[in-house]
Amino acid sequence: MTWISRATSAIARDDSVTIFTASSLNSGLNLRRRSRNDRPPIRAGPYWVRCPECGRLATLGLAEDVLAVHESDRTLCRHRDYVRDRLNVVYKPAEARAIAEKAIRKAVTTKDNPADLINVALEELVRARRELPGFTTLDKMVSAIRTETNTALFGLVATRLDAADRRRLARLLWLDPTSRRSEFDRLKTPAKAASVGKFKLRLAHLQALDELGATEQWLDGIPATKIAHFAGEARVTDVGDMRDIGEAKRWTLLASLIHECRTTARDEVATMFCKRMAVIHKKGKERLVELHEQHRAESERLLDVFGDVLAGAREATAPDNDGATAPEPAAAVAERAGRLLLKTLADAGGVEQLSAAHEVVSAHHGNNYLPLLEKFYKSHRSALFTLLDTLDLEPTSADHSVADAVEFLRAIRGRTGEYVPEKVTVGRGADAVTVAIDIDFVTEAWRKILVVKDRPGKLVRRHLEVCVFSYLASELRSGDIAVVGADSYANLHAQLMSWDECVPLAEQFCGQAGIPSDPKELTAHYRAALTDIAAVVDAGFPHNTDLSFEDGRPVLRRRKGADRRPSALALEESIHQRLPERGLLDILARTAHLVGWPRHFGPASGSDPKIRDAMARYVLTVFANGTLLGPAQVARHMRDQVSAHELSIAANKHTTCAKIDAASTDVINEFAKLDVAGMWGDGRVVAVDGTQVDTWENNILAESHIRYGGYGGIAYRHISDTYIALFSHFIPCGVWEAVYIIEGLLRNDSEIQPDTIHADTQGQSLPVFGLAALLGFDLLPRIRNWADLNFYRPSADTGFAHIDSLFGDNVIDWGLIETHWTDLLRTAISISEGRLSSVTLLRRLGNNSRKNRLYRAFRELGRVIRTITLLRFLADAQLREQITAITNKAEAFHGFSAWLRFGGEAIGRNDPDYQEKIIKFNELLANCVIYSNACDITAAANALASDGHPIDTDDLPTISPYITHTIRRFGDWVLDLSPPDAVPVTTLDLVPGALFPGDATAPRRTRARVTAK
Repeated sequence: MTWISRATSAIARDDSVTIFTASSLNSGLNLRRRSRNDRPPIRAGPYWVRCPECGRLATLGLAEDVLAVHESDRTLCRHRDYVRDRLNVVYKPAEARAIAEKAIRKAVTTKDNPADLINVALEELVRARRELPGFTTLDKMVSAIRTETNTALFGLVATRLDAADRRRLARLLWLDPTSRRSEFDRLKTPAKAASVGKFKLRLAHLQALDELGATEQWLDGIPATKIAHFAGEARVTDVGDMRDIGEAKRWTLLASLIHECRTTARDEVATMFCKRMAVIHKKGKERLVELHEQHRAESERLLDVFGDVLAGAREATAPDNDGATAPEPAAAVAERAGRLLLKTLADAGGVEQLSAAHEVVSAHHGNNYLPLLEKFYKSHRSALFTLLDTLDLEPTSADHSVADAVEFLRAIRGRTGEYVPEKVTVGRGADAVTVAIDIDFVTEAWRKILVVKDRPGKLVRRHLEVCVFSYLASELRSGDIAVVGADSYANLHAQLMSWDECVPLAEQFCGQAGIPSDPKELTAHYRAALTDIAAVVDAGFPHNTDLSFEDGRPVLRRRKGADRRPSALALEESIHQRLPERGLLDILARTAHLVGWPRHFGPASGSDPKIRDAMARYVLTVFANGTLLGPAQVARHMRDQVSAHELSIAANKHTTCAKIDAASTDVINEFAKLDVAGMWGDGRVVAVDGTQVDTWENNILAESHIRYGGYGGIAYRHISDTYIALFSHFIPCGVWEAVYIIEGLLRNDSEIQPDTIHADTQGQSLPVFGLAALLGFDLLPRIRNWADLNFYRPSADTGFAHIDSLFGDNVIDWGLIETHWTDLLRTAISISEGRLSSVTLLRRLGNNSRKNRLYRAFRELGRVIRTITLLRFLADAQLREQITAITNKAEAFHGFSAWLRFGGEAIGRNDPDYQEKIIKFNELLANCVIYSNACDITAAANALASDGHPIDTDDLPTISPYITHTIRRFGDWVLDLSPPDAVPVTTLDLVPGALFPGDATAPRRTRARVTAK
């Protein structure tokens, strides 16, 4: 019996171990096993538990595979009763099944994945303190309820389709004999780069999608999560498999996919429109610069002519030097001056030529490039008016001026004249309607080129069209105009929870964020916080040797980072020498066994994988995509063990971004159990940073990056202070990175939940500061050119002895925050409850909207938080060092992940969804290697300690797990899926010895998580 031999060995090693009877040992093993299944989980190897029996078991170091063996059924029953009583669990199978069924039926309306539904049932059973049914029982129950619910939904959608609808859907599955492609495949084609031609093609694509049918009516009443799941299943299904699906389900999957494609296409054409308008303005600015360069010499010549004219005027009007003669008559002076002036102008080319040159140069003097936009607008005109025909636009505020101007453009679409009246009459049906435009919303620069003085009541048509389309793009970006049926450009206010829904949640939400829920108390809270920190910084200024003022400008002295101690370098060398060499593919296979992350991969339907050797296929899939080698390259080196087609199927049909995130979360949670992870950090701090990754160019996401000099997107990552990556995005280069800073934390489902965020300049903005504070996050970025930012006083009469010049005349408008507090709180709660994406909100708030009251409120709250943050940054040198240290970890992760991405320099596909998956595959691969390295570091440190060498726990955290010299990337790739010989040790067991003689620092007391003997 395994447990007897292990117990005997443990007792022989340590006389302090309590000697068990077989009965009590079995009872403890049962309790250990039941506790692990009944939450909270028991920690593995060695276990910690709350009961005396299991506490004694922990000292034996018994592994998870040690099971109790009972020689009597009566003893077994008695032990079970004891365990149930100890854990306060009730054994009533019928009640447990009823509770599980009720929970599943409630959740199945919004969830579809069987694993998610089983987890819902488990949570409810644990809350009700019922003994859990067997897994097979729950699995069959979920399968039956899920099938019943989905079948009802399939039938509902099928009844809403008439014969014409079904014919249109069936036509999607027909194969073109020439191209061997179907319209069903073309539905899933992503948008290309935002050129004019591809913009027109995407508009035609959207119009074709709309002609397929009113999917919003077919799917009315079906939860959005169900529609998303059905669409995802259809997206990874090919034409042949789709034909084999039952008719009702096939119609529902097609309808869901079309509905999702219609929504996505609306977002895509809106994005392409905004990009095209940005290109038009960019070209106008560039043309103005070119004209300035071309006219530079002519401008200088005209200035010389003007100088000659002035010289002639001075000569003509200068008095005689001797002053003996009487002053000349004015007429004579004027005649001589005119003669000299005309001679000067004639010598310079004549009045007519000079007038023409002046007209050319003065037409584009200054910085107003707007008159030049018409030239670049002409090629876009037909596509832009097609956009107005295709999209249904709605204003989101009471100011409809731009929306009314868009309607005016629709009315004058057929006009070809140079000018257009401010009021036109158009026919709509049998009626004649007068449509007018009010250009009060335009800037003075636009007004100068729209209005012609000698044509009152008329506007320059081409300039007017460019102007309105420019304002429409701006309003779409800021959210002041929404696109009906879109997602990213939907009406922001319609997505918010109502105040009545928020009221019951407000008190708890504010309590978790550490802020008052009452608006007056909230402003008082932040006013006091700003006043207090400013007073502290002012009082400490004489002792703050890093902060000074030069010519009234604040200067913060940069501190030199501390060098690592010799003992730390020696420890790192000793540990590195003891690290085993591992192949990259072996690391993935090892972590797959230890962590079980492949369990999240599988068919979109939620059924078990039907592919051969599923674990092997998934391990190779992560290896192929995480390294950028690709399926073909990996299959070529696997010596016929797997084909490129098989790896492609696993990547395309069995993985999604959400599944990869879930797999990475498993690795993060196992990593968090390591003692060495606790020494690197407590998990409360995260660094957020991006790095540019090259991609192919013909897609809507790829852009050139000025700072990095490449063409592609940004891998934007959240890196814990424990070195592990918590979340990754792949975002466009042109977006302000702070838009995504909070979303990664909200979507982080791991046990590491940070509340302090460090970033660089791109990781902050005023609305982001405000939203982060409401959600309970402490945003502490490292801001470039911080001295150029405005500091805000808590009140106009507040002054300071030493740092008063920091603030100027800037004062917080507390009334604005108090007035819009309900809007702020409603927005934050909506994001917390998952009703609104923080990316969607911050993307809108990233544009300075003159109409959006939500933007102004978040901006004002952000001014408060940013001022507090800047003052903390100036006063606390330790905080500045922490920000530098954790942001350096994020930058080091970029280098580590790039080293693992050795298969290519660019992501070789134009599909943004595929590009996002590649970044997440790379994160999963990197996390697996970090976990493996951390386990090896733990084993090496324990081995050093057991050999009698002292290990200073201030030195051990300086050893990074981003270790590459022990990892083989190349050579023969042989997939060995045999389970590891031993479970890695998670606990540090440090024993003093004599590794560092002489002047080496003596070992210090270990931290709480380290077991010292």
